[in-house]
Amino acid sequence: MKGLLILFVFFSMFTVASLLIPSPMFPGNFFATQIGASASNYIEYLSALFNGIFYGCILWAIFLVFSRRLEGEK
Repeated sequence: MKGLLILFVFFSMFTVASLLIPSPMFPGNFFATQIGASASNYIEYLSALFNGIFYGCILWAIFLVFSRRLEGEK
């Protein structure tokens, strides 16, 4: 349960940060442009969503590795 809260927090932080930062961030911008012109009106939001998912999952995985390592030391 604690891991899901961490995932949600990191996902939210990177999604909002991607929306607020005026320059495109990798990998969200890359994936959004690969979708094509059909989603040109929503590229900014898709890019933010992809960045939230990508960076949120990476930091969540790092959290899981460290928490398991700390539990194993006890």
